Amino acid sequence: MPRFSFRHVVNRRLYEEAPLGARVADAATAFIGSWRFLVIQTVLVGVWIVGNVVLLFHFDPYPFILLNLAFSTQAAYAAPLILLAGNRQVLRDRMTLEHAAAQADVEEEQNERLLKGDIEILARVATLEQRILELEQRILAELRGRG
Repeated sequence: MPRFSFRHVVNRRLYEEAPLGARVADAATAFIGSWRFLVIQTVLVGVWIVGNVVLLFHFDPYPFILLNLAFSTQAAYAAPLILLAGNRQVLRDRMTLEHAAAQADVEEEQNERLLKGDIEILARVATLEQRILELEQRILAELRGRG
């Protein structure tokens, strides 16, 4: 299971059935989109530039062509990984919505059955009230006839 958790069963199942490449894309984009990655990359770039300017090591002098090449390579790999992960996220969202819609349909059917039952109960109560009213009127009529 990844460091991020899937609360919904559909998402958990989609992750568990995913091929290795899809899992790698998800994990890579989760890391690339994190503050940890930004801090690590900023520190590495800072050390790279300072080290080359101050001549602590001088393998990539200004204009830092190797650094630009590294960024280009990183971008070349990051873009497709982000697209893959984005496509999987869209799929997860769609699966979750479809599951939620199916659950809503089941709940709607249950509500309709309950409503129909309530209507039947109300109709019976109305009939009973009418019969009680008729009995009360008959009793009152008999009491008046005796009196």
